[in-house]
Amino acid sequence: MTAGDAARDRVRPRIIGVLVAGQVLGGVSAGATISLGALLAADVTGSEALSGLASTFLTLGAAIAAVPLARLAVRSGRRIALASGVLLSAAGAASTIAAVVTMSPVWLFGSFLLVGVGSAVGLQARFAATDLSGSSTRARDLSVVVWATTIGAVLGPNLVGPGAAVGDVVGLPDRTGPFLFSIVSGLLAATVYLVGLRPDPLLESRRRVSDAPAVGGRSLEAVPSEGRRRFAIVAVAASHAVMVAVMAMTPVQLHHHGDADAVVGFTLSLHIAGMYALSPVFGWLADRIGRVPVVMGGQGLIVVALVVASVGAHDSVAVGTGLVLLGVGWSASTIAGSALVTESTVAEDRPRVQGRTDLTMNLGGAAAGALAGVVLSLVGYGGLALSGLALVAVVVVTGLVTIASSRREAAARG
Repeated sequence: MTAGDAARDRVRPRIIGVLVAGQVLGGVSAGATISLGALLAADVTGSEALSGLASTFLTLGAAIAAVPLARLAVRSGRRIALASGVLLSAAGAASTIAAVVTMSPVWLFGSFLLVGVGSAVGLQARFAATDLSGSSTRARDLSVVVWATTIGAVLGPNLVGPGAAVGDVVGLPDRTGPFLFSIVSGLLAATVYLVGLRPDPLLESRRRVSDAPAVGGRSLEAVPSEGRRRFAIVAVAASHAVMVAVMAMTPVQLHHHGDADAVVGFTLSLHIAGMYALSPVFGWLADRIGRVPVVMGGQGLIVVALVVASVGAHDSVAVGTGLVLLGVGWSASTIAGSALVTESTVAEDRPRVQGRTDLTMNLGGAAAGALAGVVLSLVGYGGLALSGLALVAVVVVTGLVTIASSRREAAARG
């Protein structure tokens, strides 16, 4: 181990700890917004068919912010980029309250664009965790930061009740009280990033980090490769699109069954727990057995989730079970896919490619959210769930092509 490696390893745990704290705070904001976005859109527009636009604009906001935040990180470091993003998201939460007061759909959806920047921050934070990582720990470091979102994201939807009580006390419209918590958590997260990310991980990595050598069976995945990078981006984007489409319409489906807002919030909490709670397991597996196998396993979980949600579309327990499995499959695919994006790209191009990955991921989510309400109205929740199988098929086929190509490359080198 070189002196630079030793210095990197001393700094890395503290940087990851700061990123974890920021993710917890960011998760509180995201959890409350996801729970209520579709319901607020339906209230303000008067149309359930337009309720899916809430997810569309939230994910579109994340997509729009992805590349500018990556460029800001390249220019000024992760510290400034992450803090700026969470402050914009907090401003969006305040703007959402004002939009509901005025019952303005245009203002509401514009506010959701700003709120969505918080998701872009969370996505960039997972890549920030890899700035000081070697190839043998990259997926695990990334997964720990993703896992941290569990705490805030599970807590967020369950703040719907307390938020409503606070909103009533200060005279806010129905369902807007929880956004007060989003404002506070955003301000706290910005403070954590500005104060804690010293040295800045991206700037520090430029000075002293060189990739650790590949070990064991990971050598094929630890070198730059256009094919593996393409597969990783497709897997991350498609998995996110399926997840957004089904998750966005779940509150509407549950309300059709007469479930209360608290039940909706609890169901979303379980789903978000599925998305994040097992992240370290998938990070460990991705480092141990390889990125591609873990992505493919995640696709299998998504298939099971979609079938369960479709068959049990009129049963709240079955819907909740499907949503949890969907979150777990998303986690496996996103953790392993994100690690593969990073290590399949030369170091100097990583922030740019990472930003484009998040752009693609969120554009896919935005399109899925926009179509979800229409599909729900045409074929119901069960049909919406089954339609996601088409995107899974794309990922699986791309993965099989990637595996075959890797074997040919290995044979040619051998």
